[in-house]
Amino acid sequence: MSSHPNSGEVRHITVDEESAGQRLDNFLIRTLKGVPKSHIYRIIRSGEVRRNKGRVGADDRVAMGDLLRIPPIRLSERIEEKAAQPAPAREFPVVFEDDAFLAIDKPAGVAVHGGSGVSFGVIEQMRQARPQAKLLELVHRLDRETSGLLLIAKKKSALKALQDQFRERETGKTYLALVKGVWPARLKVLDQPLHKYLLPDGERRVKVTHADDPDGMRSITLVKVARHLPATHGLQSSAPDGFSLLEVTIKTGRTHQIRVHLASAGHPIAGDDKYGDFELNRQLGRAGLRRMFLHAWRLRLTHPVTKMPLEFQAELPAELLRWTTLE
Repeated sequence: MSSHPNSGEVRHITVDEESAGQRLDNFLIRTLKGVPKSHIYRIIRSGEVRRNKGRVGADDRVAMGDLLRIPPIRLSERIEEKAAQPAPAREFPVVFEDDAFLAIDKPAGVAVHGGSGVSFGVIEQMRQARPQAKLLELVHRLDRETSGLLLIAKKKSALKALQDQFRERETGKTYLALVKGVWPARLKVLDQPLHKYLLPDGERRVKVTHADDPDGMRSITLVKVARHLPATHGLQSSAPDGFSLLEVTIKTGRTHQIRVHLASAGHPIAGDDKYGDFELNRQLGRAGLRRMFLHAWRLRLTHPVTKMPLEFQAELPAELLRWTTLE
């Protein structure tokens, strides 16, 4: 089978043993070299990519022997030219690194990978910065607007072992979030299913749903109040009860899980442009907070090779830290 991207024919690809276990989007990005990631996500969302004659999602994992149907792909010269331009090389602050994997401190505003209107992300930039690396693969995801700890595997065996830990809920992922209002200290566990849907423009959204929803995914979020902060900087009208700094640990890794769970409880994250309090966000922006206050702070896991327990921590960046010491 030809892998040239500009093909006017339907193609069928059989997943081999080496590719088994990869997410569909990653598999197609590597297989359809030169095709913009935004186009790959579009044909997956539209249902044009089929697995064993059925629909398949971008985050579904392919298995050896799966038969994938790829629709005709026609790219204009302009798109092909843009796709051929490599991502700029960039390194990110390293929290930990050895031969198996590394943990970086991702800044806010940077996507973890290209796609959905983003030409490139962390992983593409790091591959350009480290051309000698045999393999660099994302172990998990962070929202573009979220900063903090992100794991990248350097060996396929480490990738599988770490992803297995995330899937089996054997890792401990704790975030710091600043939310509107006084979080009730008694509200420590949010166990509400989440439902993913698309807006008319194709943008992804998530909402809390009911237990009987066949498309609802069980989602568990643990919340601990770190401290309460009064409203300053003229924010009293939009946040009369001030803010709560929360330590949020997720037991499941659903899309936008923390953002939706906290907003559904009546305490949206400061600066959240999808599920937040928009009037408050406007005032926060004027006061200097121009991003969402959500940071992947601490991560506990087992080393994929040595099996030793590890704990990493990425301290709050300066633009968030100043909001935790308001008087």
